[in-house]
Amino acid sequence: MTSFYSLLDEVQGAASAPTKRQLRALTRITDTFLAGSGSYSKEQIELFGEVFKILVAAIELKARETLARTIATDPNMPAALMRAFAFDEEIAVAGPVLRKSPALSEVDLVANARSQAQGHLYAIAQRQVLTEAVTDILIQRGENKVVYAVVENAGARISDLGFRELVARSDKDCELAVRVGARRDIPRHHFLKLLEIASAAACSKIVAAHQQLAEAARQATTDVVDQINQAVRDTCAAHARARTKVRRRKYWRELSEADVQGAARGDDFERVVLALSVLARCPIEVAERAVLNESPGAVQIVAKAAGCSWPTVKALLLMRTAGRMMSTTDLDRACENYDRLELRTAQRVLRLYKMRRNMAGNTNRSTGSSESQPLDRPDDIESAA
Repeated sequence: MTSFYSLLDEVQGAASAPTKRQLRALTRITDTFLAGSGSYSKEQIELFGEVFKILVAAIELKARETLARTIATDPNMPAALMRAFAFDEEIAVAGPVLRKSPALSEVDLVANARSQAQGHLYAIAQRQVLTEAVTDILIQRGENKVVYAVVENAGARISDLGFRELVARSDKDCELAVRVGARRDIPRHHFLKLLEIASAAACSKIVAAHQQLAEAARQATTDVVDQINQAVRDTCAAHARARTKVRRRKYWRELSEADVQGAARGDDFERVVLALSVLARCPIEVAERAVLNESPGAVQIVAKAAGCSWPTVKALLLMRTAGRMMSTTDLDRACENYDRLELRTAQRVLRLYKMRRNMAGNTNRSTGSSESQPLDRPDDIESAA
């Protein structure tokens, strides 16, 4: 370690900007660490970390850039040093570390994403693996370039909240809608909302990214979104599990409001829409749209037709899936409206919808395409779901 300290003295020997001799000494210190980084004790690594922190504060930008690129991928680098580089205001210094350093923890990345500029956020978005805690902040704070990078990063895990924000932003951004729709891990309820708000051009591109949707899109001559949705529904594992449970209950004639309320409290979108469609005797896409609609009116109509009481409707309105964020005042108003809503009125609305669907269905049958049917009989659940 004697030679190490002599090198350190050379680096810190002048108060002015680093000389060539200082930079050579710094390079030798870095090489010394990298050569034995895998065998150093914790105390030795901490010592190097403190030394490097001093050097980072003392050396000029070009030297910091070179050092950052050199040590960015070393898993044994002191965490204190890597944090110092990651929070450097110069993205040329921080970028390589934020993109590649395995020494940075999730806490480090979260803190950086919350406080640093867009260049830093973009560098983080390019890491091979990103947790939901990090992507939530990147999506919330990031400009288009950052958000696009997150969405296109296959190693980025996106939370339900993150997907909700992405779908909301896609309303005015066709390119983002296409990129979000192409992700294989997008939950189905968010996919449905995305299809509802996306333009025809965006929907076509989304379909092109999912081969299983192509045939449905080619066959659809009316209500394209429902056709695509049916193709997605048929390949959704969560929907298949929910369908099995609901079908079993229906055959046993035990399906009831309690199934709807329990599924709503558990935020189980698939079971909720299946149970509602059976009890309200309406097409499943009607139940899906009602549950996902930000306005409380649609789900109240379906729930009334299904014979649900207010506690069940309240559970439906509070589902995180729809993202309604209703206040106590909003719920009180919804309760008053639900009490005034008559069963026959709700049933009449659904009948009118069925009539419109049947007219569209007749047109589709004449051209060879198919439509989802109401779940009116026990065996209908297979064909409709």
